Amino acid sequence: MERERSNLFSMTTPDAARYFIRDYRNKTGRNNLKNFTASIKESDLFIRADTDLTQEALDSLYKVRAQLEGYIKIRREFLTSLKPIGFDIKAPHAAQEMLKASTAAGVGPFAAVAGAVAEAVGRDLMGLSRNLIIENGGDIWLNTENEVQVGIFAGESSLSNHLAITIKKEEMPLGICTSSATVGPSLSFGKTDACCVKARSAALADAAASSVGNLVQSSKDIAQALEKGMTINGVLGIVIIMGDHLGAIGDIELHKAD
Repeated sequence: MERERSNLFSMTTPDAARYFIRDYRNKTGRNNLKNFTASIKESDLFIRADTDLTQEALDSLYKVRAQLEGYIKIRREFLTSLKPIGFDIKAPHAAQEMLKASTAAGVGPFAAVAGAVAEAVGRDLMGLSRNLIIENGGDIWLNTENEVQVGIFAGESSLSNHLAITIKKEEMPLGICTSSATVGPSLSFGKTDACCVKARSAALADAAASSVGNLVQSSKDIAQALEKGMTINGVLGIVIIMGDHLGAIGDIELHKAD
């Protein structure tokens, strides 16, 4: 029987009708990992693993989405609220992660959805692959045996694709997520080309990227936004790009991309 594919994840944003071609995925590093995708409605995962786990990834994605969609039906504000709504011990695990991240970062739960979904699928696949990189619209959960370079895509900024963050083996599993006011359909109240956050939880990294990005209206706001972002419990480091301006803070090893 065909699985139901609900539209419950849809949210209206100022950029919702924009079609975003993820050509940055063609710039991933060369190694022996297999590249494949798992896509259902808004969830569009690009995955790198030791072997092709397309079906397993799809099964996990169906499961996670079904859990979140079921929770939305009984708690509509989980989808629509732009501020924290409180923890619920009865919520599915991915929803709990989103609720915790929402409270920590001071944003709505769905600011954490892409990171939470990427991590949930990644953890489901951990027993099948020693190396995993799960990317969901610029939000990444990774667990690999070797150091990884994560490039920063920042739209039309002159710094886009010229910088990379080094993620060491001992730091993983790890979330590294990006919010942007100029790239993609995500709702943002700031004006950054990229606000990239590193955290142990991908849900937290996602929510914090939105929260910090919202604080930046001009390049003068970057330093204060970085300091504010580091007060979010669990955030390890932040990079902000706005036009030709760059700011970084915390545990971030930043260098020129290959």
